[in-house]
Amino acid sequence: MTLHVALVVPEGEIWAGDAQRVIAKTLDGDIGVLTGHTPVLGILAEGSVVRILPDAGEAAGGQGAGGEVLVAIGGGFLSVADDQVSVLARQAQLGADVDRAGAQASLDSALEAAGPGEETADVRYFRALLRAAGDRA
Repeated sequence: MTLHVALVVPEGEIWAGDAQRVIAKTLDGDIGVLTGHTPVLGILAEGSVVRILPDAGEAAGGQGAGGEVLVAIGGGFLSVADDQVSVLARQAQLGADVDRAGAQASLDSALEAAGPGEETADVRYFRALLRAAGDRA
């Protein structure tokens, strides 16, 4: 058995497929979803990275190390029911699609605009983009 996962932003679906496991960070903490998981609705943490381990036969775009699909999330919701996982995000991007130089430049600008010690939603999202792309941000 596998999970069916759909990642959706207001503009449309950015990834869908079958997966063995999904790991996400919610406001209540990290959640790992396997088949048979009880129904849950969670608020995703802004600036987090959702990790999807695709099913062995799944040809997944956006793969990171170990075949995981890494997705930067700018806040939203996670819904789990009947082996269906829906990630509904305000903004999201597959790690494989991230322009690292552009994300770093955006992070630098957001840090400058935020002021010392301030962690805005933009700063968190740009850091998540770099983490999803494989950088340590």
